[in-house]
Amino acid sequence: MEPEVLENYRKAGRILEEVLRDASPRVQVGASLLEMAEFVEDSIRSKGAEPAFPCNISLDRAAAHYTPSPRDTSRFGENMVKLDVGVHVDGYVADAAVTVDLGGHPDLVEASEAALEAALELIGPGVRTGEIGSAIEKAIMGYGYKPVSNLTGHGLQRYEAHAEPAMPNRAMEKGVILKPGDVVAIEPFATNGSGRISEAPTTEIYGFSMQRPVRLPQARVLMKEIAERYKTLPFARRWLKGERVEYALQQLLRAGAVHRYPVLWEVEGALVSQAEATVVILDEGIEIITRQG
Repeated sequence: MEPEVLENYRKAGRILEEVLRDASPRVQVGASLLEMAEFVEDSIRSKGAEPAFPCNISLDRAAAHYTPSPRDTSRFGENMVKLDVGVHVDGYVADAAVTVDLGGHPDLVEASEAALEAALELIGPGVRTGEIGSAIEKAIMGYGYKPVSNLTGHGLQRYEAHAEPAMPNRAMEKGVILKPGDVVAIEPFATNGSGRISEAPTTEIYGFSMQRPVRLPQARVLMKEIAERYKTLPFARRWLKGERVEYALQQLLRAGAVHRYPVLWEVEGALVSQAEATVVILDEGIEIITRQG
């Protein structure tokens, strides 16, 4: 990895650590989810970077991909809150998450944190991703919970928040051998339910797919803006401004120019906790660029 690329990853990681450190104490009963998301995203921008994806604030059974709507009025209750944040510097992404428990389930939070630590102790060049999944599964089951088996960590590439290799949260016979230059987000999810997630009917996060012919002038303008500003990184509906933007977004969805990231939730309605960190694989070891999480 070239030194300037590594430094961009490091800068993204440092900013992410600072933002999570400032944001986590603000997760309190009665606080606004929309204000929290805007605080996180504005903080990232004020530090000279950009959000790599909308601030995810997933509650209780929701494991990932919830971000507030433009007019969201919801507030935190006694929830299990997953705060998942991405930062990019010139397209180089750092990704980390913490669980803030407002509902009194500390063991479930600790299970995902312990799984992350087990993975970080093992990861390095030449290690198979299946071995890391085994360590995650063993740690979570040691607390009496299940890993979410159909959610994985993921690779990070320039302007790609979800790339290869997948980082499993359960034991696998094979998997990919990690090599120097890989950048990965290790992302254990623990649950007191079935260990499976499915798509919820709610979507507030989208991504650009490809240029497509659309008739509506506002849709053409919006497609150009999305492609230029966000490239292949996810964006929030509430980030979009302009005339008839809601209708234009629906036109782009129908044309296949953009795709959805639906909220992912536990199929039995059980609680889910999450922990996440970003790791750069180097020639002789690793560098964890997001210690927070």
